[in-house]
Amino acid sequence: MKKISILGICSLFLLASLFAGCNSLKNTNKTQRGAGIGAGAGALIGAIIGNNTKLGTAGGALIGAAVGGGTGALIGNKMDKQARQIDQALPGADVERVGEGIRLVLNENAVRFDTGKATLTAKAQANLDKLVPVFKEYADTNIEIYGYTDITGSAEFNLALSQKRAESVKNYLASNGLVSSRFKTTGKGIADPIATNETADGRTQNRRVEFAILANDKMVQDAKKEAGQ
Repeated sequence: MKKISILGICSLFLLASLFAGCNSLKNTNKTQRGAGIGAGAGALIGAIIGNNTKLGTAGGALIGAAVGGGTGALIGNKMDKQARQIDQALPGADVERVGEGIRLVLNENAVRFDTGKATLTAKAQANLDKLVPVFKEYADTNIEIYGYTDITGSAEFNLALSQKRAESVKNYLASNGLVSSRFKTTGKGIADPIATNETADGRTQNRRVEFAILANDKMVQDAKKEAGQ
């Protein structure tokens, strides 16, 4: 896996060690301490991500959905396992653990469309096929899909095209047995570039599809029960 976010893992341990030594927490129970640690970690992670534009909308969605505390830790453990399986299924993908979720970036080499169209190529379909078993195994997640383009062409055309491409990915996954209601699609057009648009390589990187994979209500409620919250 290219990236397992330090924000989602190491920050929690750091804050845990800091809070554990505070006199104000000595008389609290484990659940209360977990909630305090989770809240502090969420604030720190949110501040760091706020200054990291490369995480874009998907990263922001993941942080916004964080619940923190012992519940968040249990959700994070499940996401760790899912992230590893995604990386094994599709090694060329950029899999990143952010907060309590997963940011998955599929560049043009992984999900390619016909030029100026929203039609998935055979290679793109084959790569998405590799994700289907993982998404089925972890059914208690919602998946937000974001389409991006480079700056070639008008901003209006690219915005509409990116929306259609995100919908094409959703429709293909749904046609392979995944529940359609799990997905939300958003076209971002030329927004949130992760590379320069001044070079061919940079434009290739910017033509991408991103996924924000986060816990649905069932996973959150199950984790709360397990954490005793």
